[in-house]
Formats: sequence, C-alpha cells, structure tokens
Amino acid sequence: MNSSSERAPSMRDVAMAAGVSAQTVSRVLSDHPNVQPATRGRVLNVVEKMGYRRNNTARALVTGHSRTLGVITLATNFYSRASLSLGIENEARAHGYVVNTATTPSLASSAIGKAITRLVDQGVDGLIIAVPLIDVDEPLERITRRVPTVTVDGSRTSAADVVAVDQTEAARLATRHLLDLGHKTVWHIAGPLEWSDSATRVAGWRETLQEAGCEVPPELHGDWTPESGYRNGQFLGRMPEVTAILVASDEMAFGVMRALHELGRRVPEDVSVVGIDDIALAAYSLPPLTTVRQSFEETGRRAVAHLLRYMADPGLEHSPESVAPELVVRESTAPPSGGAEHHGQ
Repeated sequence: MNSSSERAPSMRDVAMAAGVSAQTVSRVLSDHPNVQPATRGRVLNVVEKMGYRRNNTARALVTGHSRTLGVITLATNFYSRASLSLGIENEARAHGYVVNTATTPSLASSAIGKAITRLVDQGVDGLIIAVPLIDVDEPLERITRRVPTVTVDGSRTSAADVVAVDQTEAARLATRHLLDLGHKTVWHIAGPLEWSDSATRVAGWRETLQEAGCEVPPELHGDWTPESGYRNGQFLGRMPEVTAILVASDEMAFGVMRALHELGRRVPEDVSVVGIDDIALAAYSLPPLTTVRQSFEETGRRAVAHLLRYMADPGLEHSPESVAPELVVRESTAPPSGGAEHHGQ
C-alpha cells in the first residue's frame, strides 16, 4: 500500500500547501479572472514545486472542457503525417491545449469510428481527422455532429469543416511545368485509389494534359512508399517514349529515380521527374528533386485555428479553407533531349 509521500499530489494537497481552498486552486488552473495576482502566483508556485498535474478527466466533469484536442491519423511512418502532427501540436499548445492522438490501421469507416470513439471517451473538446473519409457511415456522422470536427484530407462528413491543400492545383503546377519544358506528355504515378488526395491529383493531371491537347497516358498507382515508386520506375524506365513523370509523393519519387538510374536512364537528361510534398530530403536527393511544396505544418496550424473557432461558436457557418501549393524547381527536370523537335523547330 502506497504512502501519501509516494502518491501523486492532489488538488487538495496543493490547496493545503498554498493556504487556499481547492476551489481557488481550480480557478487558478482554469485561468479564472476572479483571483488575486498574489494568490495566483502563490498557487502556481506550489503547483510547480509539488509537480502537480491536472486530471483532465476530472476537470472535464467539472467544467465540461478538457482543454484536449483529438487527432486521428493512419498508423504509418510517412513524413507527411509527422509534419502535420507537429503543426497541430504547436498550434494547440500555443492556445493552451494538449493533443491526444489515435491511429487507425485502415481507412474503413468502422476502423476510423473506433479511433474516434477512443478519443471521445477521453473527453476531447474537438477532433481533427487526418485520414480520408471514403464511405462515411451514420455512426461517424453522429459523432462529428456532436463533437466539433475538422478534416484535413479533402473529404468530410456533413458536419465537419475542411482545411486542405489544393491538390488539383498541385498536379496542375507540376504537369504544366513539364509541358512548358517541352515534353510531349507527362506520365503519372498516383497514390492509392482510396485516398481522396490521389484521386484529386489524377484529375488535375488529366485535365491539364487535355487542355494542352496532349495524349493522356494510363496512370499507374503506388502506396506512397519508395518501394512502390521503384517498382513503377522499373516499368516506365523501360519505355523510351517516357520523358517526364509526375510522382504523387517525394518518397515514391526517390524510388523512381533509383530505378531509372539502375536502368541507365539519366535524370533529368533522359527523364524528368517531379514529386509532390517537398519533404526535407527532397533538396538533398541526387539530383535535387523538383517538387510541389505543400506545407503540412501550416495545414495543421490552420486546422487547429478552424477547430477552435468552431468550438467557441458551434453555430458558426463552416468556411472550408484551401491551402495553396507551391512549385519548387530543382535539378530533376529539364527540356527533353532533342527538345527543338518537340517544339516543331
């Protein structure tokens, strides 16, 4: 049996040490305005010395607010998810919130619903869903009607707000860049079919080629990993007519360039490659990767800002926000060899 010196200090312990009531301690920790500055300072000093930690579950029962945001992500080590989470956590912390994360092993509504339920049971004040919602079922709709929710992958429930990068524009920027260099067409290695980002990029790529009067090749698909990029690169690299490839993620693009190198196809002299994301390694690949930057951290920050506004005023009309991507030109793209012929010169 633990002695009192071995257990974590309680709010009552803090109150006794500070010479105030437990209610006063609660008010100080809740930033209540009706507390004298000297009292507030004394209580906070005791809190720090004793190492007191607030019990968010108990606090939520008293105030109705846990000062906690829930984030649902896919169980993966993708760079984009880590960067997005960093933006969410930094912005939440700046506003006095902590973040609880639940992962889902798949994109099925039932799996996403279970992850959300775990967070709701912890008493989170709002939700950020960082996975695409493919088939939204009624239980998922009910939860997001009850708990303020923002999605960041371009899909939504009827009650959720949306903050997302304009993926159509991302694909357009990359495709237009390659066409402007003189390539007759652009091949595309897309992401998984079930991801809304992937489908939107395919649409932007296809529309850009059609508007330019170019042949639209059949798209290939990967799973965001370098391995899937490598496999597709092994296929496209054996086709001499392929001179330009848009790859739906930088990590897949690294795999593509490795495959091209092994096949003796030079980048960019023989094949130009463009990625999407602009992860930290993109500038240090060989050659440095031309890519479309989408700021995951900024998207995370804006998602928190939207969520806090909605939490403060649940009746507020949703205003979906589109984050503009940016083309970053490096050394993996160039005019095709014999470029004068492509321009009819």
